[in-house]
Amino acid sequence: MTSEPSSSEPSSAEPSDLAARAAEKHVVVIGGGIGGLVAARECAKVGMQVTLLEVADELGGAIRRIELDGVVVDAGAESYATRGGLARALVEELGLADRIVAPRPGGAWLAGIPGVGAAPLPVGGILGIPANPFQDDVRRILGWSGVWRAYLDRVRPPLTIGHQLSLGKLVSSRMGSKVRDRLVAPVTTGVYSASPDDVDIDIAAPGLNAALTRVGSLSGAVQSLRDDAAAKAADTQAAAKTPGAAVEGLTGGMSGLVDALADDLTRLGAEVRTGVRVRSIRKTAKGWVVESEVAPAIAPDPVGETDAVVAELHAAEAVEPVIEEIAADAVIVATPEAAARSLLTAAVPALKHAEAASSPEIEIVTLLLDAPVLDAAPRGTGVLTVPGSHTAKALTHSTAKWAWVREAAGRRHLVRVSFGAQGEPAATAALSDEAAADLARTEAATMLGVALAPEAVIASHRGRFVQSQPASIIGSGERRTAARAAVRAVPGIAAVGAWLAGTGLAQVIPDARDEADRLRRALLWE
Repeated sequence: MTSEPSSSEPSSAEPSDLAARAAEKHVVVIGGGIGGLVAARECAKVGMQVTLLEVADELGGAIRRIELDGVVVDAGAESYATRGGLARALVEELGLADRIVAPRPGGAWLAGIPGVGAAPLPVGGILGIPANPFQDDVRRILGWSGVWRAYLDRVRPPLTIGHQLSLGKLVSSRMGSKVRDRLVAPVTTGVYSASPDDVDIDIAAPGLNAALTRVGSLSGAVQSLRDDAAAKAADTQAAAKTPGAAVEGLTGGMSGLVDALADDLTRLGAEVRTGVRVRSIRKTAKGWVVESEVAPAIAPDPVGETDAVVAELHAAEAVEPVIEEIAADAVIVATPEAAARSLLTAAVPALKHAEAASSPEIEIVTLLLDAPVLDAAPRGTGVLTVPGSHTAKALTHSTAKWAWVREAAGRRHLVRVSFGAQGEPAATAALSDEAAADLARTEAATMLGVALAPEAVIASHRGRFVQSQPASIIGSGERRTAARAAVRAVPGIAAVGAWLAGTGLAQVIPDARDEADRLRRALLWE
């Protein structure tokens, strides 16, 4: 007696049968960020018809390309984490291996330290937690009182029953508030836009709680985990102790990854459309219908008409968008959380019972500067700030961090100043672009410890981003699991992106691949 092939046994079908089945399926992907592009490519690779719709005029989402006085750089995400190797694997798969670059050595600084001002960020810790509180660079930031309080961690009894969930609470109870506020908080605010009290230690630093119980102290646990990691990667990560060494970028900017994905989608026969706003998705007897709107094309200027007449004609033509309905066998929603929930409300009613996350809105102001005083990279590759000490949370000295940016900028310098965090709106939010650029300049001067006159600013750009809640925030895992379960319960629907996968390309890319694979298996086998 034979059994029917299951979804876990795709090899039981003939390749020609699989290809014919795939060619009959149409998948619409809503959203042209990295998650949407990767998911669309996974479907197109097996021969499915794919239509990708992006509301903006350009693809990329959090990856954006800008030009400042002839210098083309990243405005959003500038790198990817090397952990797991999946982001790099995609880069290599797309033929971009020769463009992979590591950040230049130089380390980061910490600004806004009470009584100290600024100092290099200590090396040898995890999330700012020091392995040795008596280390010179740690003592400089904590002072002797902070060092001796941190040393009490060595003589306190370990946690033997249960464990602490909150990173901030664990650090303050074991090593004191100065370690939490001056070392850990700048890192979590700069990386996760969140207070250390809201960070889930088991997600942000896997194994730290267990190592604490085993070793008997938090600083000892940090050293133990670092020793383990060094032993595993001694032959391939000689720079593991350098802050920032766990990321890579692309010469010319991360937009190169977006371009390569878009080109590959075109090669695979997918249709990629920008400037299309999706209004709704709805279930039908045959599958799904995606309703979208597109601004009508503007006719060329009528010959001989005045500017006022032309403007009036153009305004009249642009009043009503063109409404279009696209039939699909499946839909992948790859937008930020708010837009995704709005689109999925009717199709996935259970999603309204899954709690939404609080996503901070951050702003990054990029400045191109004529500032020879920065030639020596006085504060390394970037600066984090002690929360409450500055209006900006972090600064990246891009021309010090990336060799390709330095070459593109020539004798000029490029810095990126970040504003906004969880529960704290960006200080630039209500400002004009000019005022935001000026605030970024003054913050950059203070954080870098140099004088930057207004005329030093050659060009500027202001970018606004909604940062999805990182996976390491307490409760984030449960929220994401509930939302994903609600979506997966509806056949023919998938959702991808940072709000479900966690922030960062290293999490978004494999998640988008997995969800696209789940959806295409269902279409082809079930």
